[in-house]
Amino acid sequence: MPRQPRKESKSGIFHIIQRGINRQNIFLDDADKEMYVERLMRYRKESEFELYAYCLMENHIHLLIKEGNEPVSDTIKRIGISYVRWYNKKYDRIGHLFQDRFKSEPVEDDKYMLTVARYIHQNPVKVGSSIDSWTSYESYLYSTDTIDKRLILEMFSANIDEAKKLFTKFMNENTIDTCLDIFENGKLNDKEAAEIIKNTGRVSTCQELQYLSKAKRDEIIRDVKEAGISIQQIARVTGLNRGVVFGA
Repeated sequence: MPRQPRKESKSGIFHIIQRGINRQNIFLDDADKEMYVERLMRYRKESEFELYAYCLMENHIHLLIKEGNEPVSDTIKRIGISYVRWYNKKYDRIGHLFQDRFKSEPVEDDKYMLTVARYIHQNPVKVGSSIDSWTSYESYLYSTDTIDKRLILEMFSANIDEAKKLFTKFMNENTIDTCLDIFENGKLNDKEAAEIIKNTGRVSTCQELQYLSKAKRDEIIRDVKEAGISIQQIARVTGLNRGVVFGA
């Protein structure tokens, strides 16, 4: 079945998601995330795109950007190739790391732009981390040039201090925002879930989680929750009690 053409954006602004091939992790430690941000900053300068928000999760990336001097698809490809070259050398591996086709949605008005920015910044919160865990959130509050913050802050107030206060309040609101995400096309079946659990936990069988230390087990559970696997499915596939999975 042929791919659907990517939706154009009249504003040039896109919410972009790129994930690991076969839903595998693309960041194994903080140094990997630091390197991706470094590549992001390098091509932000070279491609002259504007970066309004980002979030780095273990197995996917959210970006809110405005096209620069080249199509957004070329920009994302350049960033990805540069990072994967470094990643493969570090981990002595070959082959693809990212799923070939990233997902995107056009962002055409201020209201939805704020919604997407909040959605991106709150991604870590969904898995029990803080809003500033490898997101651009703090860049809006402190002196840094890693984010093109002026456009969004001015939506709150012309006064910079007031804008930051209102920005902070808005970003930390409890919401049910619905934006483009990585698993919106359907649930994982048990076989797919089991493969993700085994790959993430580096175990031979899902049932091995029952015999790991609590700290290690809970770390794996949090990672696979982030990958889109429900509490019920994790419990079913691993044989763990639902309360244990919920509390991880």
